[in-house]
Amino acid sequence: MSSKTSALEPLRVRIRRFQFVMGLGFVALIGGSFIGGSLRMRLSVRLSALPFEVLAVVLDSAIVNFWLLAALPLICHGAARVVELRPWSTALGAAMTGSAFLLAISTVQSGLAGLWPGGLRPVLNVVAFVVGVVLSARAVTLGRAAAARQVDKAREKAQDRKSEYDEFLRAAEAGGARLEQREAAAQSQASGPESSPSAPDTGKNTAA
Repeated sequence: MSSKTSALEPLRVRIRRFQFVMGLGFVALIGGSFIGGSLRMRLSVRLSALPFEVLAVVLDSAIVNFWLLAALPLICHGAARVVELRPWSTALGAAMTGSAFLLAISTVQSGLAGLWPGGLRPVLNVVAFVVGVVLSARAVTLGRAAAARQVDKAREKAQDRKSEYDEFLRAAEAGGARLEQREAAAQSQASGPESSPSAPDTGKNTAA
């Protein structure tokens, strides 16, 4: 029974990691879409007032893909500081989770034509996907580096505390040794006057 459990443990770890990566993608999609939607509503007038339509489409696509370009890297960075994650598999899995969810919604609403409606916007979505994956992988790498620095700082603090404890222990031992020496010296001084009066008595007995 234990051998079966040990054999299934790597599979369980992979499943948990896959679920965690999917959760990162959904959280980034929900939070980023909420923020990106509010930004799009506030900037819609300014975007429509731009003189170049291509620039307006590019900026609008960047806002729509806010969850990929900003939310997902931030979430991956924060998660990597706590959990040991693989940069590229985490970034690609989370981005594919959110993108697959959006494609499923588009397919339900517009059919297969919603997968690639044509024009510049789908191309910009693909570019945003690639950029988001790269940024997320970089964020995971930076998060793991920050976590390693925190571990090193904790080790240094523990080492400093250990050295301080060792110094305190050595000082206590030295103090105890000095106290023993003082007690021994005091005992020797106290025993000296008690042994000195015996010398004159010996002299008188000899003379007699």
